[in-house]
Amino acid sequence: MRNILLTIAYDGHNYHGWQIQNNALSVQQVFQQALEKIIGDSYNVKGCSRTDSGVHANMYCINVLTEHTIPPERLKCALNRFLPKDIAVLSGKEAPMDFHARYSCKSKEYVYKIWNSSERNPFLNNYALHYRYKLDENMLNRAAQAFVGTHDFTSFCTLDKREKGDFTRTVKSFSVKRNGNMVEFNVEADGFLYNMVRIMVGTLLRVAQGKISEDELPDIIRAKNRSLAGPTAPPHGLYLNRVVY
Repeated sequence: MRNILLTIAYDGHNYHGWQIQNNALSVQQVFQQALEKIIGDSYNVKGCSRTDSGVHANMYCINVLTEHTIPPERLKCALNRFLPKDIAVLSGKEAPMDFHARYSCKSKEYVYKIWNSSERNPFLNNYALHYRYKLDENMLNRAAQAFVGTHDFTSFCTLDKREKGDFTRTVKSFSVKRNGNMVEFNVEADGFLYNMVRIMVGTLLRVAQGKISEDELPDIIRAKNRSLAGPTAPPHGLYLNRVVY
């Protein structure tokens, strides 16, 4: 038995997230269909994270347990022959047998992109949230520091059957930066709850609108009450950007 670590990138626009679902097309389903054409159906695949419908990934890690002898570099090239153009394998390498794409992860970084202009950018329809009102990235960056540290993020989680137990996470960094009309929210944490980044971005947009003050954010975190935070930002601006092992 071997353990192969594959790093992929994908455009999530046409998919209902990573994980296989009964009635919707997922990245995992398409990936495994390509994998089976190369090594057959004797394998076990583990992904590094759940991603929601419409969310993208600049870096997504998968470990494949298999007895097949194909070298990782050849597997990478073969997969890229069979995968659609919106999914690409970036690298492949041997991993220790105890490596797990999800549980061996030390932290993940997400980026949320906002096209901040009065005019739409037709090339970014599915890749950044269009927000027409002026954003003060320096004020938002200052406000975002309230999320840094170890907190119970119940207020910033969509509660469903996926989330059980401890809602405490450690946010290592959160920055808001502008590059022309593009404003990017970068957040790194040891783990994320369901919709956590999208709710934090939606809350910061409420701060930008003056509907929530900067000073209220620590109280909203402590309250552990989802109704006090802002809305869930749309998925198409969100990217899994980096996975750290």
